[in-house]
Amino acid sequence: MAEDGFDGKPLRSAAAYVQADWIDYNGHMNVAYYTLAFDRALDEIYERIGIGPGLVESHNMGPMALQTHIHYVGELREGERFACDFRLVDADAKRVHVYVEMLALDRAEALAATYESLTLNVDLGARRSAPFPAAAAARVQALLAAQAGLPKPDRLGAPLGIRRG
Repeated sequence: MAEDGFDGKPLRSAAAYVQADWIDYNGHMNVAYYTLAFDRALDEIYERIGIGPGLVESHNMGPMALQTHIHYVGELREGERFACDFRLVDADAKRVHVYVEMLALDRAEALAATYESLTLNVDLGARRSAPFPAAAAARVQALLAAQAGLPKPDRLGAPLGIRRG
């Protein structure tokens, strides 16, 4: 493992459980709670990178989503355990492009959903975009370099639409 703690694999969030109040009338996790679960996992991973809640506390700046795209691949049901595997796809001085897979841990890590997002670092006082502080930027670039050899996910950048023929 590299000095920065990044080993070239996706970063995994802590395991979580599908809560009873997350279940919709179809008997599976409602779409709103997939978003919540991905958001919580991102907060955890962003904190490990240095661009999460701690950055808000120390520099009054933090990440804001610009665009997201979720693919619902397999159902999650009440009580099932899941975790999210995080990949940094691209980054610049102010933005990160991430790809996250939600895995059903009790079903041999079956893919439940994917999440792709473009996030912007925002100075919360000025309410404007701002570059990451040097230490955070260095960690972002270290993770980007560590994960550069991972294969491109099939769903990364997938267009939305009805496929015909």
